[in-house]
Amino acid sequence: MYSLGKCNLFKYVYLLLIDIFNTFMEYILLISIIFENCKTFKRIKSMHKRNLFYIIGGLLFPNLALGQDFEVAPVRLEFDVEPATSQMKTITVKNHSSRRVSYTVSFADFLPTTSGERKILPPNSTKRTCVNWINVNPAFFELNPGEDIQIQVNMLVPGEEFGTAWCMLFIQPTREQTSWSADKQLAAGITVSGRIGVLVYQSPKSNQNYSIKVSNFQEVTKPGDSQRKFSAVIENLGDKVAHCKVFLLASNMLNAEERQFPPKDFEIFPKLTRAVEMELPNDLPPGKYALAIIVDYGPKYPLEGSQLVIDIDGKMPNADNADSTNKNP
Repeated sequence: MYSLGKCNLFKYVYLLLIDIFNTFMEYILLISIIFENCKTFKRIKSMHKRNLFYIIGGLLFPNLALGQDFEVAPVRLEFDVEPATSQMKTITVKNHSSRRVSYTVSFADFLPTTSGERKILPPNSTKRTCVNWINVNPAFFELNPGEDIQIQVNMLVPGEEFGTAWCMLFIQPTREQTSWSADKQLAAGITVSGRIGVLVYQSPKSNQNYSIKVSNFQEVTKPGDSQRKFSAVIENLGDKVAHCKVFLLASNMLNAEERQFPPKDFEIFPKLTRAVEMELPNDLPPGKYALAIIVDYGPKYPLEGSQLVIDIDGKMPNADNADSTNKNP
């Protein structure tokens, strides 16, 4: 009887210890889940902070490009190298992630469109490419968290190239792949996860071939528009990339009072056209107006423009007619 009771006691203690152990493990599991949730919350909070930083940085520094975890500055390089000479500029890349990241540099060409968009094309696929004139050092690099690097971009222009050329330079983080299905433009075993583009322009200082023409100035207001809208076609007849400020100027034909409206910035590439659209505020007093669209593409060059006559009476009627004229400063 004693032996049987002793055996039952040992069995009871054994089962009790198992219950205590299982309860202990459940608490450990619960604590680990809570801890993981805290880490996840901290990661989410950190991500939101980074996103807020990127938004504020983009607003304050438009010449700075922010990716999800890295930044590039500047995002525009303008070279003015004479033929048979070279010039060097630098790009800064900074790693904002919490891990060591590898980056690579690649190139592409682009074709500007009349709407201002850029159609990305493979390198060396356009007549105005300058990809083969550029040497980058380093073209592949690694950055620790918070670390930055200065990339040297050297432009060496051939002796017979006097015109304007351009291309895109991309900075892109890479990661190792488990398979060997790599991007054709990159080394085997890595894949591109995201990229920031840098616009590259080259035009010799001696190239001063600027020429702009404005045409097809007309009203394009549609039913339901809150403001009257006008469009025009701006043609770059020269061989320089023209940075234009375009604005509307309304002249009251009865009392000769003029009102100039805020300008918009447009970039127009050589031998190409750009369609622009402008809005006329609704606060002009009633009357007949000579409405002009004016293009300012530099202090050394005459203003270009086109003009039409409109009536302002609160009913938004169509424009009467249009004619193209040059506006001298």
